[in-house]
Amino acid sequence: MLTRDFLLKADCRTAFGDIEETLLWTGEQRAASLCETLARRPGQGPVWVFGYGSLMWNPAFEFDDACAGKLTGWHRAFCLRLTAGRGTACKPGRMLALREGGETVGMAFRIPEAELNVELPLLWKREMITGCYLPTWCHIPLDDGREIDALVFIMDAQHPLFEGDTRPEVIAPLIAEASGPLGTNAQYLFSLAQQCHELGIVDESMDRLNNLVQQLHQAGA
Repeated sequence: MLTRDFLLKADCRTAFGDIEETLLWTGEQRAASLCETLARRPGQGPVWVFGYGSLMWNPAFEFDDACAGKLTGWHRAFCLRLTAGRGTACKPGRMLALREGGETVGMAFRIPEAELNVELPLLWKREMITGCYLPTWCHIPLDDGREIDALVFIMDAQHPLFEGDTRPEVIAPLIAEASGPLGTNAQYLFSLAQQCHELGIVDESMDRLNNLVQQLHQAGA
């Protein structure tokens, strides 16, 4: 399992698996991306991070407030080819990202201002190892009535790892077989489905994908 301690110690060239050299971002690239993102920070309010995948159940960064919220204009999609972490180049899986259209219910986490210089570089080390996301500030209404501007990691459709075909029947066999240093791709999906169920999130496409992968595992057993 990916932990905060793991991120603190991880060497990005080896800890996540064998990442193609042309895709791997350097520490300088991640720092520049973080700096540019903070330069676009709206106002002087607190920094919130919106989690829609593993960040929901395993943020691995320090936060002092959390609340469910809804992001409009983007939906969950397994559109990121997974060649490290929970997949390999030889047996790639699929990772969750956001694509345009629809809406996404997730969890927003507030990072204490005094901790930004430590926690945000860790978040970039986790999410931007290949620069596959576009860190974007989005307006999000929270379930408790507050409205915030939160940092959201949206899929870069121009990135080499972007995959446009996200039909469950196409990607289920990939997820069922993929694994890497951080575990299996299927376990990520199962954890996501469980977390969404606990939060009352309805996602028919993800439920179908989850069922297909479980069927493939049962057939293999």
